[in-house]
Amino acid sequence: MDLTVVIIPPSAPHTHTVIFLHGRGDSAKSCASSLSYSRDSSRRSLSEIFPSFRWVFPQTKMRECEAFPRHKMSQWFDIWNVSDFSQHEELQATGLRESVASIRRLLVSEATILGGQWDHLVLAGISQGAATSVHTLLNLGLPPAAEALEDQQVPCALGAFLGFSCRMPFPGRSLAETRNVLSVEAPRDNNEVLDIDEILRNTPMLLEHRVDDALVPVESGRGLRDTLRGFGAQVTWKEYRNGGHWFNSPAGIDNAVEFLNNHVLKKLNAGEILSSQFHGLSLA
Repeated sequence: MDLTVVIIPPSAPHTHTVIFLHGRGDSAKSCASSLSYSRDSSRRSLSEIFPSFRWVFPQTKMRECEAFPRHKMSQWFDIWNVSDFSQHEELQATGLRESVASIRRLLVSEATILGGQWDHLVLAGISQGAATSVHTLLNLGLPPAAEALEDQQVPCALGAFLGFSCRMPFPGRSLAETRNVLSVEAPRDNNEVLDIDEILRNTPMLLEHRVDDALVPVESGRGLRDTLRGFGAQVTWKEYRNGGHWFNSPAGIDNAVEFLNNHVLKKLNAGEILSSQFHGLSLA
């Protein structure tokens, strides 16, 4: 499935790209607009704070709702009961498998635009979009990093992962068991299967959740945090007293800005020579 995208282009020379997945029942256009209205404590939007960033918002397709025959909605994967995600959870696998494959292809496309600098890519999402992004990261492999100066090697990783109001689809499983649920084809480079554990270990992750989230309870977000840490991921956790099932502003935006500055832009500020240089990758 090829995804249509809404793009907010950079207003300065392009250095980084954020791929941001919208939530269930939402759209790429609406998500892009809503994010632009979420401001930091200085009343700035993320695109204003990071003018060299390209923001890409993919649009999922309309999918059938098994719980409501003949009804379709914009969703990355189907859910039987939003009050109990464990009910008929097997229904989530088909759409999630398809969506993960599509996002992997989009990542390859955007990395190509960046000249193969995968560490200048940020994968992000809110709600079901973030859940889809999590499973994408669990099933993502990158070509080996090229050696930098003095035989130093940049870790194989994305620049960062951002998840808002998110949960773990198919919780309570080991990393191998979680991957087996989708059985996504292993990523390859020149027919060689890539290490898909290294990117999970090395990609810094920020998870934000609101205690008053009525759709995805904060306990589910904490469970995702603990699961990812158990898988070996570097997870920064932020929770807020209010904000509902959405972005917390301004504190949540302030935290996201600080995280991106500390974990993404520091590589650029240290010198472009330390940026990752990767060979071409096909995940189609």
